[in-house]
Amino acid sequence: MVVLCWLRRDLRLSDQAALYHALRSGIPVVPVFVFDTNILNDLEDRTDKRLQFIHDTLEQLQQQLIQSASSLDVFYGTPEEAFIHWTKRYKVKAVFTNHDYEPYARERDAAIEKQLKTLNIPFHTYKDQVIFEKNEVLKDNGEPYTVFTPYSKKWKAKLNDFYLKPYPAKDNFYRQQPLPIPALKDMGFEITDSSFPGTDREDALIRHYDQTRDFPAVDGTTRLSVHLRFGTISIRALAQRARKLNEVFLNELIWRDFYQMILWHFPQVVHQSFRKEYDAIAWRNNEKEFQRWCDGQTGYPIVDAGMRELNATGYMHNRVRMIVASFLTKHLLIDWRWGEAYFAKKLLDYDLAANNGGWQWAAGSGCDAAPYFRVFNPALQTQKFDKDLQYIRKWVPEVDDLTYILPIVQHEVARKRALEVYGKALKK
Repeated sequence: MVVLCWLRRDLRLSDQAALYHALRSGIPVVPVFVFDTNILNDLEDRTDKRLQFIHDTLEQLQQQLIQSASSLDVFYGTPEEAFIHWTKRYKVKAVFTNHDYEPYARERDAAIEKQLKTLNIPFHTYKDQVIFEKNEVLKDNGEPYTVFTPYSKKWKAKLNDFYLKPYPAKDNFYRQQPLPIPALKDMGFEITDSSFPGTDREDALIRHYDQTRDFPAVDGTTRLSVHLRFGTISIRALAQRARKLNEVFLNELIWRDFYQMILWHFPQVVHQSFRKEYDAIAWRNNEKEFQRWCDGQTGYPIVDAGMRELNATGYMHNRVRMIVASFLTKHLLIDWRWGEAYFAKKLLDYDLAANNGGWQWAAGSGCDAAPYFRVFNPALQTQKFDKDLQYIRKWVPEVDDLTYILPIVQHEVARKRALEVYGKALKK
């Protein structure tokens, strides 16, 4: 008899809520993972580095479990198929897992819970990837917040040591021979380089985060977003460090909770503007201009540098993400959903809630968004955050040459056009 701990966005064996509860059940635990074909079949890039990162992480977890004479059980297919397989392989007493707030995940978990119910197997879920979730931080009238600042004040007021307590793990794993993890090539993917910064990034980066985070040429951000996305680091441990070291960094973690809360209460934001009136904007959606933006060929050096960094590495500096998103939606008047989808394909740290929230912020259509008449000037942004062109020259080496492409649009012309189009749509 065993219980299963289904790993998803929580790929670690310490300070992990569902695993803690599974290990305390008194029944031997089998950690399981699904390479979900519902997701994988939609990935166009067969060299997607996220798959390599997940695969490498599972291999590391397997090595840890071998120390306990145990094993991960990894399945390639749909979650429904996985649980048919596991309930035949083991005598399953219960399944433990952590909450996921995305629409697909909610449908998936409801289907699995229903499937297990027919076998009289309980499905237990826990909060793990955020500090506060769902209805834990609400206005005094019981409604969800839609503006960050009052949300963050309530969040901080509610925070105490109880919410940051780690979940200690004890060894109660099911003893079995190591099981093979499906190879990437057998799933139709190629082996790639997945060298990411570790989870032990120096506390100095957090301590000075408020001074260094806006300068893309400097190694001044923690680069922990990939680890938070896949749960190779505990949000509680990170918030504990942030609380001691840097409030600006803590605010970034609160933004993460905020966007997960928004997605939970307003799942329509995945496809619609949070502010419905913004769906009336007459986007130009010029496909050639969109392609030039994707390729980093707009003639605006800071925008091109950001897009080339993204295409080459799967990462883009936070400040530059805001600049390129503003440029696409305001300068080119291309629907934020196009940019959001491109980031979803390319970003290693892609997270639906944060990505959607960031894009809607840039477009002006989201909750707590920048007002529509705020149009980032790429030249001024460069002057402020990359004045020596260190970052730009790294990614756009031809910037000083006559060969560099002419600007796709003039800033003042684009700004005037954006204000007219937005203004017209919002007066309706």
